[in-house]
Amino acid sequence: MSLTKKRKVAETKVDKNKVYSLKEAASLVKEINCTKFDSSVDLHIRLGVDPKKADQQVRGTVTLPHGTGKTKKVLVLCTPDKENDAKAAGADFVGLDEFIQKIESGWVDVDVIIATPSVMPKIGKLGKVLGPRNLMPNPKTGTVTNDVAAAVNEVKGGKIAFKVDKAGIVHASIGRVSFAPEKIAENSAELINAIIKLKPSAAKGIYLKAVSMASSMSPGITLDTKSLSN
Repeated sequence: MSLTKKRKVAETKVDKNKVYSLKEAASLVKEINCTKFDSSVDLHIRLGVDPKKADQQVRGTVTLPHGTGKTKKVLVLCTPDKENDAKAAGADFVGLDEFIQKIESGWVDVDVIIATPSVMPKIGKLGKVLGPRNLMPNPKTGTVTNDVAAAVNEVKGGKIAFKVDKAGIVHASIGRVSFAPEKIAENSAELINAIIKLKPSAAKGIYLKAVSMASSMSPGITLDTKSLSN
C-alpha cells in the first residue's frame, strides 16, 4: 500500500531507533498528524501477561482528567423507577424491553451500556451481540449499578474501560490531536498508572513491555517504558 505525501513526511519525523518520553511523544503526535479531521490519539500497551490465564487478566476503568474529546452515546437499561435519574444525568437512550428487541435485531448504535442489577437476567441473552463489541454491562467496569446517574456522569465525564486483548495488548483512545500536549500527556499518564496498579501478582518479569502512541493513520511513537514505570 503506497503512502501519501503527508504520511511520508510524518515517517521522517519519527526516529524508529529512539524511545521518547511521554512529554516528547505528546508534542510529536500532534506534529505528525496527517489527517484533515480531529484524529483520536491512542495508546497501545503490550503487557508481560498471559491473557489465557484467568489470574493474569488486566481489566479496569479510569477517568481521564481531560476526557476523550468524544461525546459518548450512553444507553441505560433499567426499570421505570430509574428512568428519570438516567435521563436527568444525560443518558442518550433509556428503557428496557424495546431496546433489548432493537439489539436483538442488530442495533448497537451506542458507545456504553449501563444496566441495573435487577435487569441483568433479561440482558444475559444479548451476550453474543454485545460481548464481541465490549458493550456488555459488567460490575467490574461500573456499568452494572443501581446508581445509574453517577455511572452516566462518569462516562460523559471521560471514564473509559480498558481490557488486555488475546495478544496481551491494551488499546485505548486517550484524547484527540486538537488537545494541548500537556493534556495528551496527562491523560496518557492516568491510563498507564491505572494499568500499572492492576499488575497481576501472577505476572512475572517485565510488566510494561512496550508502549506506543499514535494518532489515526500516523506512524507509532515508541515510549520509554522505564520512565513510565517510575
